[in-house]
Amino acid sequence: MGSTAKPVIELLDTARHDRSQFSCGVEALDRYLQSQAGQDARRRVAAPYVLLEPPSTTVIGFYTLSNTSVQSAELPPPLVKKLPRYPTLPATLLGRLAVDAKQRGKAFGTLLLLDALRRCLRSETASLAIIVDAKDDMAASFYERHEFYRLPDQPNRLFKPMAEVEKLFVDSTP
Repeated sequence: MGSTAKPVIELLDTARHDRSQFSCGVEALDRYLQSQAGQDARRRVAAPYVLLEPPSTTVIGFYTLSNTSVQSAELPPPLVKKLPRYPTLPATLLGRLAVDAKQRGKAFGTLLLLDALRRCLRSETASLAIIVDAKDDMAASFYERHEFYRLPDQPNRLFKPMAEVEKLFVDSTP
């Protein structure tokens, strides 16, 4: 069943992308992709991106991006020391990220995460960091393996400073 085409990640197109078979094992994420993601995109509440293996239009993974803010008091003091003294700072929320259970073990989660980070870096909207709300300890561990830091008072909320995202891609270019 393997496709030789390189996986692609693109904005959700509800008319073209088949979301009906997606199952990551977390009902809330499955339901979100199947019934809410299109509405969120149309209402500009979130930008859902989907992973496909052409020529198939079946979604095998997805993530969402949206603007958010973070209270400076929530961030670690060493980071806040270097920032303007604003009570609220701009950030980007990586709201959801999931891979179909049948596609696990193929590094698609990392592929989706790196794509999200790259898009955030290219955005013209100011953002201090990428914020994620991990659903559970397993999700939090995934983000920690990708060098996200837990917010001191909210262990399931993690962040990665945009300066580190920039280094990630600058250092990886030949």
